[in-house]
Amino acid sequence: MTSAFSDPASQYTWGGRFSESVSDLVKRYTASVSFDRRLWRQDIRGSLAHARMLARQGILDSEDLVAIERGMAAIHKEIETGRFDWSVDLEDVHFNIEKRLTALVGDAGKRLHTGRSRNDQVATDIRLYLRDGVDEAVLLLRALCEALIGLAEREAATPMPGFTHLQVAQPITFGHHMLAYFEMFLRDAERLLDCRRRINRLPLGAAALAGTTYPIDRAMVAAELGFEAVCENSLDAVSDRDFAIEFCAASALVMTHISRLSEELVLWMTPRMGFVRIADRFCTGSSIMPQKKNPDVPELARGKTGRVTGHLVALLTLMKGQPLAYNKDNQEDKEPLFDTLDTLTDTLRVFADMMTSGITARPEAMRAALADGFATATDLADYLTRKGLPFRDAHEAVGRAVKVAEELGVDLSELPLSALKELSPLIEDDVFATLTVEGALAARDHVGGTSPGQVRAAAIRARERLTGVLNGNSPAYTQSL
Repeated sequence: MTSAFSDPASQYTWGGRFSESVSDLVKRYTASVSFDRRLWRQDIRGSLAHARMLARQGILDSEDLVAIERGMAAIHKEIETGRFDWSVDLEDVHFNIEKRLTALVGDAGKRLHTGRSRNDQVATDIRLYLRDGVDEAVLLLRALCEALIGLAEREAATPMPGFTHLQVAQPITFGHHMLAYFEMFLRDAERLLDCRRRINRLPLGAAALAGTTYPIDRAMVAAELGFEAVCENSLDAVSDRDFAIEFCAASALVMTHISRLSEELVLWMTPRMGFVRIADRFCTGSSIMPQKKNPDVPELARGKTGRVTGHLVALLTLMKGQPLAYNKDNQEDKEPLFDTLDTLTDTLRVFADMMTSGITARPEAMRAALADGFATATDLADYLTRKGLPFRDAHEAVGRAVKVAEELGVDLSELPLSALKELSPLIEDDVFATLTVEGALAARDHVGGTSPGQVRAAAIRARERLTGVLNGNSPAYTQSL
């Protein structure tokens, strides 16, 4: 009969304190290598920077540094080509790489861990990984924003209903609607870039929790790894996961905006509305109903939003009860964080593609919907107000006009002048210019308005603002007048 404690404790780097090995059940339960192995590039980068600092400080001799650099190059190649033997017995990515390094270069590999702990090592690896992920997400947001600007320019004069409560409210343009989403995603890019500043601080050097007795140079390591600053307090450095929570919060907002856009695309694609066509490559069919074309990409993105929001709640819950400093609980930060990043970047990639070349507006359907909803009613009220009628009285008069038009089955613009005059003697022939969709759009000719000229001007400003935000030299939502 095989004992559950089959391996000697000495196989572990921490095994000197223990008289028996961890059971196979506990090994499987506590191991993280199945998911944290994706940090291998960051782990190697961090270890090399640490080794070079140790050598410059005289803590590690030059021969050991050369051996470590040679061994890490070999490990990098092994992992990249799929020849690295990952072992659950070695718990995590850090021990797996360290064990292999020691096998390749001997005692030099054992000296690498001088002056650091897995606590500050993993915190450094996660920050490096997430920093790279934020950079990718911001580039994808840029592509999505550029796609929305392109749509806005092409459809700057395409009328459609603007809705409140999903009821036809007032005429807007499709281009104006697309720029509303641009605003959301530009704010998202700004939030992620701001979050990146707090990610980009170096924990390495905090060691387990109290710092180290060796004369290390944290600034050197920070400079080599591209960190803007070091974490100032060693306790906070190893136990902080605010940066991960903040990233998940920013990602949840991006996905919320994606979900809102998805909901509209799903509605707009239905035959009842038919405002847009979505290219076939972003849709699927039905296994039983041959006529179906389902908007699977928007629907799935809408569903994945709940997944990302759930990860945010999971991380908040993970951290809320932890005393200082590092606790094993923090092993549970990686899977939700990794999945958030994967979901965010995959979703942004497909949406940037879809919004660039997969969405076609159907102006005839949008105009037909405008005709059904008395969309120019507010314009008639404004017309009467300009003629001198108090707005509340104008509101009441137009309400009666809508009722008459409803009874006759016509639009407000189709009511005869005589019928309109019965509602208010202030109404003259010039009212019909006000009641057209084009007239309603043209009248909203101010910054932030929906007139075609303003939409085209806003699209030009949007490109400039996007460049400014990404270059870090312009706020996202200030408007020079």
